Amino acid sequence: MQAVIAIPTFASVIDSQKAAELLLHPLAGVPLLKRIALTAIRAGATDIILICPESVDHALTQRFSQELFSYGSRIRVIQFDTFHPRHFSSWAKLEEHLHDEFLWMPWNWITTKQFLTNLPLMSMSSVDWARPAHISLHDIVRDQSVSTPPFSQTDGVKVTSLERIESAERFLVAHSGKVLDGIHTSFNRRLCRPFVRLLSHTSVTPNAVTFGGVIVSVVSAIAFAHGGYLYSVLGGLLFYIAGLFDEMDGMLARIKFAESPRGTWLEGFADGLSYLLLFGGITIGLSLRYGRPAVLMGILLLVGAILALVTTSLQRRRATAADRPNEYLGRMYQLLDKDSGNWISRVVRQLQAFVRRGILVYYIFIFTLIGALPLIFVLATLGAHLTWILTLYFNRRFFAQSFSTRATPTVNTIKEAL
Repeated sequence: MQAVIAIPTFASVIDSQKAAELLLHPLAGVPLLKRIALTAIRAGATDIILICPESVDHALTQRFSQELFSYGSRIRVIQFDTFHPRHFSSWAKLEEHLHDEFLWMPWNWITTKQFLTNLPLMSMSSVDWARPAHISLHDIVRDQSVSTPPFSQTDGVKVTSLERIESAERFLVAHSGKVLDGIHTSFNRRLCRPFVRLLSHTSVTPNAVTFGGVIVSVVSAIAFAHGGYLYSVLGGLLFYIAGLFDEMDGMLARIKFAESPRGTWLEGFADGLSYLLLFGGITIGLSLRYGRPAVLMGILLLVGAILALVTTSLQRRRATAADRPNEYLGRMYQLLDKDSGNWISRVVRQLQAFVRRGILVYYIFIFTLIGALPLIFVLATLGAHLTWILTLYFNRRFFAQSFSTRATPTVNTIKEAL
């Protein structure tokens, strides 16, 4: 996919003295022009054409190319005296550089990958040049042509001044969740939004937020280990806060384009560690009241949790490409939906939304608050063992061929997966 980004003659848009300042102004930690290009790359663009007036400082375009070089897309800067998208003569100058289809990206439109990937294919005569569009250079059959849809506040924000930066940042933070996130995470994300926006203007990395969540999980486990109702409620509240850290690291990574395979694996490891800390703390706390039975149940729970972590980590490796471990959940949903004729796949698909961390933190806190911690302890034990058993079942059902073509996992590969 090709993306075309056009910078107009700024004298007709804003004060020319503020042009470079606006183009390079950080928006949620990423310069405006760079953000436009990275959004296109995230939507699948591998060839970026930047059209700009000859009056634009060469240092600006050079910096643009250098900063995007590491993202693996081809970057070309083409300078014209004037470029008007509504004039055929302007496009004629670009004919040798254009693909048959391309994304049109206005220089100041802040939007999301989801909006860009869902754009209908349009002919040039139907395009609203002030907004992004998926354009075909060929005529589209009349009954297949699509008119420009009406503007929606969910489409994006047009930045024409520094004052509009704030609105654009609020839009980005509000849309920084995953497409597959359930409704149960919406409240958590609303709580996280002001903190994510604040962190986006600092040098704090998503991985640092992940480590912060682990620290809170350690304190939560210590509180549970003290036993007693008040300490348990405190532990449940802290575990909920640790869950907010888990939301924030992903939100921050997405709005700062800081996603990475290493970050995904680190987040998965941190989630697993937080569960082990939680269950370890609860085991110690309940053992003070119930003695040996609680210890034995705790050991059984921890064994199940470790097996679940190992099997799901190995399944992630088989289900996704090495550079895209973040697509694991979507991939599994696709496989389960495709296998809906199997009642086990159908039930697991329907229950997936109720066993993710975004809602598990509520279970822990509510059951602790009503004094039913032993019950959640038993349910967690059953759930942990059911998880690794079902994971092995689906490994055999969906990935049997890939298993047979790969070496048997060793201790080192298991450590790497975790």
